[in-house]
Amino acid sequence: MDFECIIYEKADGVAVVSLNRPKVLNAMNKQLWLDFQQALDDAAQDPAVKVLIVTGHGRAFSTGADLKESKNRTVEQYRDYLEALQEASRQIIRFDKPTIAAINGYAIGSGYELALACDIRLAAEEAKIGSPEAKVTSSVTGGAFRLVQDLIGPGKARELLFTGEYIDGREAERIGLVNRAVPLENLMETAREMAGKIAENAAISLKLIKKGLNMARGEVSLEALMDYEIEACLACVSTKERQESLEAFEARKDES
Repeated sequence: MDFECIIYEKADGVAVVSLNRPKVLNAMNKQLWLDFQQALDDAAQDPAVKVLIVTGHGRAFSTGADLKESKNRTVEQYRDYLEALQEASRQIIRFDKPTIAAINGYAIGSGYELALACDIRLAAEEAKIGSPEAKVTSSVTGGAFRLVQDLIGPGKARELLFTGEYIDGREAERIGLVNRAVPLENLMETAREMAGKIAENAAISLKLIKKGLNMARGEVSLEALMDYEIEACLACVSTKERQESLEAFEARKDES
């Protein structure tokens, strides 16, 4: 598949989307979002893909919306753009396979929000992460009002959103915004290693666990969640893969 604004690769159960507008620090224009959504659709439909990694090519993960494209929009055109942006964010949040953001550099505005929408975030120690919207008379999108508070709590979320200040990967790890910060040269190796560990596991388990985690974040009552847990377990243990997994587990136990 050929794309104008991303690089898309698949191997060993892992799909990698690299945002690829390095000359503008991977600023997000309409074509990038179209390419990104097409890659997501392909990864979702490919049964060989179990994990998706999102990263940036060059010095940035993404610096957010391409301001050149937005400068002359009418209010109605801006509404259309924002609705398309929100739908792209929903697509990654609802993506039923695990997702990893490998934040290699600047992750700002919509770029930061894309990373928030992923299940796991890894960052280069030197990466710059933040929401400058208050500095440019704008506001956040991509579900960030909820996602960032879930990760770091309401007080810290307010501090970062009100000040518009950036933090580096080390600070992001300290406050729980990213799972791990590593040297830039180790970032993709770390992401692929984690993705590989995930890809070793049963696809149906990954899908149902992710769905349950999303439900547990407040979308349903505890009672409904516990009912879902029964059905999810039954769906897993009813598969042919279940017996193979148990036999492999027993074999590993005997070897140790």
